[in-house]
Amino acid sequence: MEKGVSVSNALKGSFAIVIASFLWGTTGTAAQFAPEISPLAIGAFAMGIGGVLLCVSARKSLIKDVRILLSKPRIFMFGSACVAIYPLTFYSAMRLSGVAIGTVVSIASAPLFAALLEYLLSKKPVSIKWFISFVVGALGIGLLAMGKSQGMLPLATSQHDQVLGVMLGLIAGLTYAGYSWAAKQLIDAGANSQSAMAGLFGCAALVLLPSLWFTGQNLFANTVNASVSLYMAIVPMFLGYLLFGFGLRTTEASKATLITLIEPLVAALFAIFLIGEVFKPVGWIGMVLVCCCLLIQSLRFPFYLKRTRRNAAT
Repeated sequence: MEKGVSVSNALKGSFAIVIASFLWGTTGTAAQFAPEISPLAIGAFAMGIGGVLLCVSARKSLIKDVRILLSKPRIFMFGSACVAIYPLTFYSAMRLSGVAIGTVVSIASAPLFAALLEYLLSKKPVSIKWFISFVVGALGIGLLAMGKSQGMLPLATSQHDQVLGVMLGLIAGLTYAGYSWAAKQLIDAGANSQSAMAGLFGCAALVLLPSLWFTGQNLFANTVNASVSLYMAIVPMFLGYLLFGFGLRTTEASKATLITLIEPLVAALFAIFLIGEVFKPVGWIGMVLVCCCLLIQSLRFPFYLKRTRRNAAT
């Protein structure tokens, strides 16, 4: 736990990230209702409009913190670039390799990339607790993907598309970890959590929204498409990232991305109850392991607290 962060605030931050992950877990199901929209368009619109809404809601703190954001130009531009790349690769990965595999690869790889970024750039060691959580969560995600019924086949029809989808999913995981790390650095530098997220997303929106001129023909072609597009921008992106930014105030980027392993779990549950997909027993075991991963991160083990206090005293 970071210095100056109480257990209560840490739990509030973790809970905010859990709620954000729940909202993000609805995106795959929502996108299924508008398959004619390009994954590039839905990603650019959701993240772009979400960025504009974040800037509007955080306008006062954003103006106040603009000097802090610009005082770290490399981190700010790196984070903004990651925000712009993430939705394009994430939704393309789901379209090419299927919702389950695309989500699993993107989300399950993010904690590993986040830990590597913190180790390489922030010189923060990886804790045993994080490693155990990652192994349990990654195993759970793998079983969750294996247990999915083949009743709804992915749109990809060739092995090449499947491989390309997995590669794009890995890029999505890296960029997701990248902007989480950048936002955390800006918050640690003194920026408000809303300012940090709004700044990164607002800058990315300058690139994402103009791209809709080439890809966004079907966004508002009918009521269903319009509803899906607006929902994706307002609920998972705007509200979700407000909560995620709040959580990053008291949570390391590596732990935050680990908690978001709940996203594919939520996506699977929505697929079962709303789309009618069926999971094998191994898939349900995977869901239990993901819950265990979150439990490990949420609980404060006595021996862990004693060791932390002992290290702080010395």
